[in-house]
Amino acid sequence: MWRLNKIHHKSRWHQNNIDELRLRRREQERALRQARRDRQLVSKRLLLYEEEEETGVTMETASGEQDVVSLLLKLQRGGTEKEIHLKALSKVLRESSAQLSFIKHENSMHLLVGLLTGSDAQCRLLAVRCLHELSYSPNTSVASACMPATPYLLTFLSGPTTKFTETCLYTLGNLCPVSEAVKEKLLAQGIIPALASCMENQRYNLAVVEAVGFTLSQLLQATGAIQKIISMVMCSSLPTYLVSFLTPDSEFGLGAAIECAWCLHYLVCSSEDHQELLARGALLHCSSELVSLSGAVTQGPKEDGMELLVCPLLRIVGNLLPSCLVEDLDKNTVFTLLVDALCVFLQAYLCSSPSLARETAWVLNNLTAHSTECCSAVVTLNLVSPLIQLLPVSHGINTMVLRILANIVSKKKELCVQLVQLGLLSALCSTLKMADQEIVTLSLEVLYMLLLTSPQVKAEFLREGGASILEIIQYNDEGEIRQKASYLVDQLLLTQQQHTI
Repeated sequence: MWRLNKIHHKSRWHQNNIDELRLRRREQERALRQARRDRQLVSKRLLLYEEEEETGVTMETASGEQDVVSLLLKLQRGGTEKEIHLKALSKVLRESSAQLSFIKHENSMHLLVGLLTGSDAQCRLLAVRCLHELSYSPNTSVASACMPATPYLLTFLSGPTTKFTETCLYTLGNLCPVSEAVKEKLLAQGIIPALASCMENQRYNLAVVEAVGFTLSQLLQATGAIQKIISMVMCSSLPTYLVSFLTPDSEFGLGAAIECAWCLHYLVCSSEDHQELLARGALLHCSSELVSLSGAVTQGPKEDGMELLVCPLLRIVGNLLPSCLVEDLDKNTVFTLLVDALCVFLQAYLCSSPSLARETAWVLNNLTAHSTECCSAVVTLNLVSPLIQLLPVSHGINTMVLRILANIVSKKKELCVQLVQLGLLSALCSTLKMADQEIVTLSLEVLYMLLLTSPQVKAEFLREGGASILEIIQYNDEGEIRQKASYLVDQLLLTQQQHTI
């Protein structure tokens, strides 16, 4: 009484199921890219200077004793204590009331720009510190008031000292997201070629490289970046340098690599055509870095901030994989190593950062969806059992694991018996009982492909008590799930009848 038309469901499954899976995967990946764009956050950064680190001065330095107006008047008069007054002004300008008082004072910005462009090197550094404090203000009118100084800040990116250049860069980075008008003016003043030139000239100075990365990431996250900025960046030397700085430096740390990785991520997810980035080696280099980082994870405690580098690298690889030729994936051993690395990250971040573990599983899904060799690697590297153990885990990780297993089953049918021996049928019997409808649907799809491979697999599933589970699923609220379960029951009954005969 519960049997459905076998021919109808068989035809539906064979003709439409693969196309449906591909369409669903494309839609989900598109949704993931959109969600990542929507969650991009533009943040400002405030530098702490050496003398403050030594004396323990905090970001909330009390400065009520010195009024901003009196300091401006003293600076206008000049004299030998300009440096003292400028240093005091830079600390006073951390207060929002002082910032507003500063921009309201007549010729205050003109005075600061004059000191910035003067001959006294120490006064130039202190003047750019004042601008940096103003650029950090959450008040857009304060940050916008700094615009007369931006042409000089861009010019000074080839400054004489690292600290001066860094401060100019972080000030520009803070100004980028203030408003569309500010961004348009910076673009017109040549901020993209200036950043490219700075990164090229300072490529041996990782502190400056990190600052360039921060400023560029602020631009790439701005509204309208796709139309106006991406093409300018791609036509410059910046992408090549971004790729080259993905390797962390043992002495400097992760900072420069993190900033460059996020910039590349924004470039990748803002464009449908990834051939230029593939040609510059972005996919291969990011994959290699993930393999190296996984080795560091297995050797001991994770370095602080490592997930800030792993995250953008994962996203770059996951988004570039669909644009890469399958033969390029299959012939390069780094992607086989990447399979193992991804499983390392899955285990490492499963408890501490489930969202990062989910992104890792998403990349592994994309990798196995496009590469037969990577599907084989999951089995040959003994990674099936650890993946099966993740099926009870939520946070969307189990759905990705089922997709990975589905990729292996569909691309390497000769491995299906081995998957069954590793406990996949038992695991599917458990996931078929879950309340999550997506999990049940995916489990049915994996089961369908498994049962097609050999009569031995069907017999094993019957021994596992799978038929009774499917009979219960036939009463599921979802019509599609009911139909698929009914079709599988029909196939199992047909097998039993053939054995009886």
